[in-house]
Amino acid sequence: MIAPNIQIGDLNRRLVLEAPAESDDGAGGVTRLYDVVTTLWGQVTPLTARSDFIADRLGAALRFRIVIRKRDDLTTRHRLLDGAHIYRVVAAVESADRRFLEIDAEERED
Repeated sequence: MIAPNIQIGDLNRRLVLEAPAESDDGAGGVTRLYDVVTTLWGQVTPLTARSDFIADRLGAALRFRIVIRKRDDLTTRHRLLDGAHIYRVVAAVESADRRFLEIDAEERED
């Protein structure tokens, strides 16, 4: 739940919002690239980390809470970039006053 006292000035990280763009790969699959939607301000707060195995590789999934100004076009197919960090959107909830979105995001480390 978003703290009721969050202020616009608390959004102190410049993030890039990207949307997937899929195209046919010619072999029955798709190639997914990402297109920049916009650049926006956000607050990024680390939450938890856990180790896991994906495709026989040991890695870690880091969880973050990201708060941005409310927008209607964000889905779980989008991702956010913060420099070299790539955050996959897991879920998004609107604040009670409808001014912000609280995003549950995940970053993989392999």
